[in-house]
Amino acid sequence: MGNRLSKIYTRTGDDGSTGMADGSRVAKDDLLVHAIGEVDELNSQLAVVACHLHDDFLLQVRAVQNELFNVGAELTLSHAMIQQQNVDWLEQSLDELNRSLPPLKEFILPGGGLAASHCHLARATCRRVERTLVSLDKTKTLNKFLLAYINRLSDYLFVLARAISREQGEDEIYWQSDRMNNEN
Repeated sequence: MGNRLSKIYTRTGDDGSTGMADGSRVAKDDLLVHAIGEVDELNSQLAVVACHLHDDFLLQVRAVQNELFNVGAELTLSHAMIQQQNVDWLEQSLDELNRSLPPLKEFILPGGGLAASHCHLARATCRRVERTLVSLDKTKTLNKFLLAYINRLSDYLFVLARAISREQGEDEIYWQSDRMNNEN
């Protein structure tokens, strides 16, 4: 970073606009700004998850957090930063985590301990990011790898939540549908 921020407030956003990396200004309620903010929110939720992790899981979450900064930069700069290898890494990590887990025979509810619950919240936020990016892609064509990365990330966070639960000795909470129970 060439220019370090020495003063955090600039007052330039008091009119309801925010500065983009190219120097242009965009309304703070623009869909692009929503997307960037939601990516930031997801990254912040992963910081909470990281507070409850150690070793391999922590390293993986930190890697994802760094990539989310690249996602935000890509959105701000309109320059592709997420590539196929980023999607591949998520898929490989997801497959590796999933190998150690029992197959799902029922739906699970978000939960399974504090860290896993925070991971489920991050997954739900990731899905919101994805919905916003799909809407944004209708007006501003986005990098296909960016969309694939965010889609895969929500899957990864689901499996990570399950793996965290298992590692921390917590039970997963299975969905109990009254309708299904009454039909049996």
